[in-house]
Parts: sequence; C-alpha cells; structure tokens
Amino acid sequence: MTDTKEIAIEAEGLTKSFSGRTVVNHLSLKVPKGEIYGFLGPNGSGKTTTIRMLCGLLTPDSGHGTCLGYDILTQQDEIKREVGYMTQRFSLYEDLSIRENLEFVARVYGVPNPRGAAKEAIRRLGLDGRAEQLAGQLSGGWKQRLALGACILPSPKLLLLDEPTAGVDPKARREFWEEIHRLAAEGVTVLVSTHYMDEAERCHEIAYISFGELLARGTAAEVIAQSGLSTWIVSGADLHRLVLQLQMVDGVDMVAPFGAELHVSGRDKRALDKAIAEAKKADGAHRWKRGEPSLEDVFIMLMDKSKDNYA
Repeated sequence: MTDTKEIAIEAEGLTKSFSGRTVVNHLSLKVPKGEIYGFLGPNGSGKTTTIRMLCGLLTPDSGHGTCLGYDILTQQDEIKREVGYMTQRFSLYEDLSIRENLEFVARVYGVPNPRGAAKEAIRRLGLDGRAEQLAGQLSGGWKQRLALGACILPSPKLLLLDEPTAGVDPKARREFWEEIHRLAAEGVTVLVSTHYMDEAERCHEIAYISFGELLARGTAAEVIAQSGLSTWIVSGADLHRLVLQLQMVDGVDMVAPFGAELHVSGRDKRALDKAIAEAKKADGAHRWKRGEPSLEDVFIMLMDKSKDNYA
C-alpha cells in the first residue's frame, strides 16, 4: 500500500548498539505522508532508539534513510527544524504557566507573534480555562495536551510521539487521539509509539518491533491476517482450570483470558481444530465457538516468538 503514496520517512537497515548490545537490528520501514503510523512493541524493544535516529538525535551505526526528504546521516539539523518530537517524560517548565510555557517555546522556535501563537494553541487544545495554571499542577492528561501544544507551535510537517499517553486516563487518551487525527487530516504525518492495542487500531498503518527486530507491518487487518493465527473463544464457569489444561495441549500456542472468555489460539489451524475437538468431547461445561484473533492475540504471539536481546 505504501509504495503508491508519497513517503515522509524511509529507512533501510538501521542498526544501533550500546555497549556491545544491539538495540535496533537492520530495521527498515516506510511512513506515508499525512498518515498516522503506529510503532508498537514491549518496553526495551528499540522503539525510542529508532525514533531518535529518525529525527536526527542519534546517528545509526549502519543503515541509511530519509526523513521529509532529508538524509538522516548528513542533514540532521534540517530534520530537527521540520519535526515536532514529544518525549515520554514531560519536559516543559513546571514552574511556568501553560501560557508562559507556550510563549517561551514559540520564541525559541522563532514563531511570529509568540503571544498570538500561544493563544491559538491554548484555544485549539481546549486549555482556555487553564492558561494561567502552573504546568506542575496539571494532571497527566493535561500535561500531555500541553506538551502536544508545544510540539505543534512551529507547524511541523512530522510529529514523533514517544508513548504520549502512558499513564493517562481513557478519556484523556481519547481526546488526545482526536487531536492527532485532526492534525493528520491537515496533512501532518504522525509516527506514534504505544503499548495500547486500541490506539494501534486508530492508526492508518502499524509496525511491530520486538527486541530490535521488525516482526510485522501493515494495516491492523493486514497484520492480523499475516499472522496466520486461528482462534477459538470459550465461555463458561471455572475457566482457570481450563486454562491450565489447554496450555498443555499440542496445537494450542496461546491461551489468554478476556473478561469472562478465553481466547485459545494457534498458528497451525488443523492442529488447533483437532485439539479443540478433543477438548470439547471431554468437556461439557463450556461453550466453544470459532472467533477472530485480536490484535492483542497477534502481538502476544509475536512477543513469544521473539528473542530477548537482554537475556
């Protein structure tokens, strides 16, 4: 799909090591312009290192690529002027108000009419009633909204958001993502790393990285289809006992509780169906139905298959 679209980021074979340990290993990806590209993986998977290489803050040991048409090896300063980078940790001044923080950022970036630009960012992000509140007094959700406002003040062409909603409540996360989609609709390209599967499904395309290796990419539907995973859904009483039994059965690769149900999955459909048929014969207390694997099912499977480079 991405080959027919204009590309904002293109990287080939990016590799980065620290103290002899490979954190990113020959990673290649393409991010289309004007889309939201989700970058997923467990903690320590290399997501942040990759983002820092793409926006010119780290130089890869090997590999090459472009970001907004600039070479990530030789034109890092040019990239930085066009990119808004929101880090995991809140990095604005907690003893300044929302308005003062935004005006300061606008002046640092040479934005015309800093006071007017800050006022517009406050309006856009729904911070009107809090403009004079100290940043240090804000909740996690409001801090992230302020940080996003600071990122978009210089009108970047690309936003790199590193786990922007970690520790934020569901309502604040939804409002944050509504703003991300508005920015994408205006032509801003967004690369966002996240652990949350519901956020991954809000992205136009996703890439999954684990321990420095890119394991899957495409739309959410494509990643699920590419996994080759088959799933059965089981409901009824005493599911915990059933979990223990099914985990020992050949053909079953994964058993995961989802509320009052179990997702029983396997990569070999024939072997899984045989295992389920035998389990159903021996069990009359539960309801069994064929289901569709979720994105979370697929990512758990990918994590189980990947090799921990810290082990």
